[in-house]
Amino acid sequence: MPDTQISAIICTHNRDTYLGAAIDSLLSQDFVGDFDVIVVDNGSSDRTRSVVEQRVSDSRLKYVFEPTLGLSVARNTGAKVASGEILAYLDDDAVACQHWLQVLYYAYQNNPKLAIAGGKVSLLWSDGMQPPQWLSSGLAANLGAYDLGDSVVCIDKPGLTPRGLNYSIKRNFLKEIGGFDPHLGRVGTKLLSNEELQMTEIALQQGWQVAYLPDAHVFHHVAPERLNHSWFLNRGWWQGISECYREQIAGIAITEQLRRGSERFLRGIYKALKHISDPAERFDKLVYAYGQIGYLNAAIQGLKITK
Repeated sequence: MPDTQISAIICTHNRDTYLGAAIDSLLSQDFVGDFDVIVVDNGSSDRTRSVVEQRVSDSRLKYVFEPTLGLSVARNTGAKVASGEILAYLDDDAVACQHWLQVLYYAYQNNPKLAIAGGKVSLLWSDGMQPPQWLSSGLAANLGAYDLGDSVVCIDKPGLTPRGLNYSIKRNFLKEIGGFDPHLGRVGTKLLSNEELQMTEIALQQGWQVAYLPDAHVFHHVAPERLNHSWFLNRGWWQGISECYREQIAGIAITEQLRRGSERFLRGIYKALKHISDPAERFDKLVYAYGQIGYLNAAIQGLKITK
């Protein structure tokens, strides 16, 4: 497709239950130009290929198998196969609104300095599911929730970067920086992250712009198995490890990391005790403190390697 303006990419690993709805939401986009949809099967052992083959009559849909596990690896593979100059990534358990691609594409057309853009993410709860009392708004972000309001926002802080489940990037910027870093991003059951945060840091340092586009709306399924304390603690642990890796890549000294991690852990415990009567805020701060143990563990492992 030489005239393809934008490419939608789904990187998937054993999510055949949700994948069909994600693909269908892309094939039904009201985009006025040409686009393609790439499904990168990242080592799945379920019915992923079958789900895609049920839809291959649509010539815009492409399937590629990537055996090396890792979300960043899969994203880079999708970028190589895609035809568009704008790459739009949708999670395999998400559903995009009908004008998702159009909103993203117009943003890049109207701003040549835009390198990264993403939109609002609302949570989709299964029938009978309700948010538990111990789920804070901060922890809801771990489920994918992302809402900076109903106006376009120019992102100037990496921590506010668009979520990877609703994420787009300019191809030439991605190529210029060497693609997504395979040391960051989810790998199988290892909930590594921070690859989008790193991308935003690089983009801002190089004078590019990053945007939040509320009308590029995506809805994210909440898997029932995630609604327990242990999942969030595990997610916090890997968040700490991800932050440690990202800082090491940026050149932060391990001794400085040990100081930071210790201070953050104590701060988390203090705030958990401060909110002892509030189940949501108390658990939020405990997850944060537990994440700092993961951070410190990764820093100590790095210290051992350097000795």
